[in-house]
Amino acid sequence: MNLGGKSVLVVGLGSTGEALCSFLLNHGAQVKVSEKKAPEEMSQKISSWEQKGVTVEAGTHDKKSFLEADLIVPSPGVPWLPELEAARANGVKIISEIELAYRHLKGKIIGITGSNGKSTTATLTQKILEEGGLKTYLAGNIGTPLISFVDKSEDDHVYVTEISSFQLEHIEEFRVSVSVLLNISPDHLDWHPSFEDYYNAKKKLIITQRENDVAILNRDDPLVWALKEEGKFQVFSFSRNGKVSPGCFLNGEWIVLSNKEEKKLIRTSVIPLLGIHNQENIMASALVGHVLGIPPSRIKEPIKSFRGLEHRLEKVTSIREVDFYDDSKATNVDATSKSIQSFDRGIILILGGRDKGGDFKKLRKPVKEKVKRIILLGEAKEKIKTALEGIVPMEAVSSIEEAVRLGYSHAKAQEVVLLAPACTSFDMFQNFEERGEAFKREVLSLEKELGKEGS
Repeated sequence: MNLGGKSVLVVGLGSTGEALCSFLLNHGAQVKVSEKKAPEEMSQKISSWEQKGVTVEAGTHDKKSFLEADLIVPSPGVPWLPELEAARANGVKIISEIELAYRHLKGKIIGITGSNGKSTTATLTQKILEEGGLKTYLAGNIGTPLISFVDKSEDDHVYVTEISSFQLEHIEEFRVSVSVLLNISPDHLDWHPSFEDYYNAKKKLIITQRENDVAILNRDDPLVWALKEEGKFQVFSFSRNGKVSPGCFLNGEWIVLSNKEEKKLIRTSVIPLLGIHNQENIMASALVGHVLGIPPSRIKEPIKSFRGLEHRLEKVTSIREVDFYDDSKATNVDATSKSIQSFDRGIILILGGRDKGGDFKKLRKPVKEKVKRIILLGEAKEKIKTALEGIVPMEAVSSIEEAVRLGYSHAKAQEVVLLAPACTSFDMFQNFEERGEAFKREVLSLEKELGKEGS
C-alpha cells in the first residue's frame, strides 16, 4: 500500500494512535488525528505531534475530516462512530492498525485471540519461542502495536500478537501463519451490536488462513471447534476433557503433546499458574512452540518459570491465613466463572463495575458451589444482585476500600477474598490495571494495620 501523499485520518491518540502517526509520517502520508478527549487533557501530546506535522482535532469528531480522508485507521476500541459510517458510505477505506501493519511487515505473525486468556497465552508463547531460539517479539494489545515493528522487520522475525475483536473488525487481507483461538463467550456487547457480530469478528482470524497455515483451536469450546471446517488450514487442538491428535491434552496429572506419537510434557503439579483456564492457556502456548519446531524439553522450562501477569488471578498476600487474590482482568462473566472454579475453599467474591452486556445468571452455578458471600460494587451492582438473588448473602459497598475490609471481616482462616468483577472498571477507574492496583493497595494497607500473619 503506497501511502505517499495520501490523506490519512487516525482516530484516537493513545499508544496505537501515536504509533500509527509515526509510521504514516515516515511513509509520506498527510496525517490528521481525530480525538474525542478535550484539548486541555492532552495539550502537551497535541503540541508534540503538531510540531512533527500532524494535524490534531480534539474534543470532537468532525464529520468533514472523515469524509475528506483517503484512508481511516481507527485505534482499537474506538466505537463504530456515525462519522465512520458516513465515511464508509462515501467510499472511504477503513482499516485497522494490524491490517496496515500486515501490508508492510516482513516475518511471521502468530495471532492469539479469545474472550479470555489472550495476554497470558501471548506472553508465555513469546517466552517459549524466544527460549527456543527464535527472533520473536510480543506485539498487539498486550505490548507494542504491531505497526511499530514494520520498518525494522526481517523475514526471520516472529511476532506473537494479541488480537482483539475490535482490531479484527476492520481487516481485509490480514492473515496469520499460526492462529490461536482460546475460547468464545459473550463479551464487549457494549461495543458490538450482538454476540453474533462479536463472534464473526473473532472468527476472521481463522477463516482468512490458507492451506499451509495452522489453526490452534480449543476442542472443548463448541463455538471454537466449529471453525475447524471453515477452511483448508491445518488444525491442532487442545483439550482438558479428552485425548486429541494432533494437539495437546490433559491426561491425569500430565499435559501431553500428541502428534505422530504422545509425549508427556509437564506435570500439572509443577505449574506455577493457578486455575484450570491457565492449563488451557499453557496447552495453547505449548502447541505454538511445537508447531514451530521447538522440542518439548525447551517448551517445558518457560512453563515452569512463568508466574503469570499482574491482575490475573494474582495472589496479593495472606493476612492471618486469609488469602487475597487480584483478578481485576476478569472483566466478563466467563472469566469470573473460571476464576471462582480455580479455588477449592470458601470465597468472598467482589463483583461489579460497568456492565458489558453479560448474563450474570450464568454465575449462579459456580457461585452456589464455591462462594460464601458476595460484595457488590459499581454501576452494575443492582443488575448483579437481581441475577444472583437467593444464592448467597450479598452486600453493596461504595469503594474498593470498603470491599476489602468487609471481605476480610467475613472471611475465615484458609478462605479467599477474590476480586473478579465480571465487569469493566470504567465506572470508577481508567482501566482494569488501575482497579487492581487500588485493590492491592487497600489489601496491603489492611495488612500493615493488622500485622502480617505470623508476625
